[in-house]
Amino acid sequence: MTHPLSRLTATEIDSARAVLESHDLLGPEVRVPVLALEEPSRAEVAAHRDGDPVDRRVRAVLLDPATGTSRTVIASLTRSAVDSTQEHDPVTDGQPPITGEEMEGVDAIVKADPGWLEAMARRGITDVSLVAACPLSAGSFGLPGEQGRRMLRVLSFLQHRRDDSPWAHPVDGVVAYVDLLAREVVELIDTGVVPVPQEEGNFGDGPYRESRTPLHVSQPDGASFAVSGDGEVVDWENWRFRIGFDPREGLVLHQLSFAGRPVAHRLSVAEMVVPYADPGPVRFWQNYFDAGEYLLGHAANSLELGCDCVGEIHYVDAVVADAQARPRTIGNAICLHEEDDGVLWKHTDLFTGKQAVRRRRRLVVSFFATIGNYDYGFYWYLHLDGSVELEVKSTGVVFTGAYDERAARWATEIAPGLGAPYHQHLFCARLDLTVDGPEGAVDELDVRRLPVSAENPYGNAFERTATRIGTERDGGRVADRGAGRVWRVSSSQGRNRFGEPTGYVLEPEDGPTLLADDGSSIAARAAFATRHLWVTAYDPARRYPAGELVNQHAGGSGIPEWVAEDRAVDGAELTLWHTFGVTHFPRTEDWPVMPTASCGFRLAPSGFFDRNPTLDVAPGH
Repeated sequence: MTHPLSRLTATEIDSARAVLESHDLLGPEVRVPVLALEEPSRAEVAAHRDGDPVDRRVRAVLLDPATGTSRTVIASLTRSAVDSTQEHDPVTDGQPPITGEEMEGVDAIVKADPGWLEAMARRGITDVSLVAACPLSAGSFGLPGEQGRRMLRVLSFLQHRRDDSPWAHPVDGVVAYVDLLAREVVELIDTGVVPVPQEEGNFGDGPYRESRTPLHVSQPDGASFAVSGDGEVVDWENWRFRIGFDPREGLVLHQLSFAGRPVAHRLSVAEMVVPYADPGPVRFWQNYFDAGEYLLGHAANSLELGCDCVGEIHYVDAVVADAQARPRTIGNAICLHEEDDGVLWKHTDLFTGKQAVRRRRRLVVSFFATIGNYDYGFYWYLHLDGSVELEVKSTGVVFTGAYDERAARWATEIAPGLGAPYHQHLFCARLDLTVDGPEGAVDELDVRRLPVSAENPYGNAFERTATRIGTERDGGRVADRGAGRVWRVSSSQGRNRFGEPTGYVLEPEDGPTLLADDGSSIAARAAFATRHLWVTAYDPARRYPAGELVNQHAGGSGIPEWVAEDRAVDGAELTLWHTFGVTHFPRTEDWPVMPTASCGFRLAPSGFFDRNPTLDVAPGH
């Protein structure tokens, strides 16, 4: 029986295409960059009972390349009806995400341009078949003639042969601005010939060290988790949740509960931005929204046992719609497995002589996405003590350019004449928390040192302060490790045995937020990344922190719009938006392939339980 949050199936995607065609919304040229489940509200989901009828609806973003027009359509698969159509203004609303078809078509557009060919010839490159034209999102900078155009900007990389990594040989100093609808280069920037780095940067082909002996991860009695509901519902060690998959966000966890008590309605990474630091004329525009512009879900890898995942593995396929609204199955897109995670708790008692120790174990739910040169692993960890963690692992190949005196201020030399520009990877987690019920409140908790006084004569005292977040404008907060800052979400319904509200704390990492100037284009477009935390009143239409159409949007959409409404959040249904990430000053050790760099956060119970919930964990496992 279908659940309101069930992942879209291939049959449903076919049905969606049929509904759109029956309403004359899909002509032969119309493309569908996004086709996603239109998720019902928390209240609708909470009211659903097994066997209840479900109105399955989808949200489709349509693009007509012949006219440049786009629209968002909400359609019911159950009723074969179109419920709403919203036309987009490309100047004010932005552009739909970039399709794979468009990315692939850029190579032919660039290589047909006389100016680009002349630029290559000036650099001694006559065989352009070995030039990789790298299409990249254009951003929005108010440049003359760009308003309303659907664009990409294209940098170029040279291969010595077909299996040679092009990232080692950037053809720097030249960038093509491509109009995707007109299928032409509308501007070519050429700042002069720069030597193309020659040293190759290939990897993965050996020779290999022979020092490691086999390491086997084995569960002879099988895994401890159970998957039901056509691969959607997972039960493990008091946890229950649903596995979702969104074409934009990728992996989504729905309806997390612990021992039957609700913790979160929905957890996902709703956006990420990768801004670069080089302000020069060739690269000032480099900043990418990997979810909103490129679609993380569409970029999911098919995972391999023994490589991506080790142990007793359960895989889940994901189905997404291609640009023709036809289903495409990504096999083994999501991996579930258990991991030993060290000591859970241990004590040797001084007085009784009793010794006890328990092992910690965690359930891992993960997927990997490849966006251009970078690969991102998203790992949700569920723990025995009721805590939840997200770890994002960044790996792949650093973006490269020529390294010279000018680049030295903004980049690291990683090979002779080859630079890797400074940049950030900033992720925004959407946390729809329902701690012991739908409504709650958020307090910012800090430690505070107390001066010597009559009350504190020896100066050893310190305490914790709580600042209640009252409205959405109060909800933009910055982490402070020196203050031990965490944010506590307290339930409006649940109480522990001491009469205190049950709660969870968000424990952030204290990394830099967006480093671009407040007046920059990227600060307007990625306003979510200027704070570590935003607290907003829950609204099912508030999906993405940078807005619905991020591609070429001028900014101000999403969180800035919501915060301006300044709705009350004390005692409301809440969504927390948490920004975290990595500020990457590349190292020589990051070349030619980068060891994983990790970032993330933890949600930990705080007064949610009356005592340690892992006292019943058996020894020896």
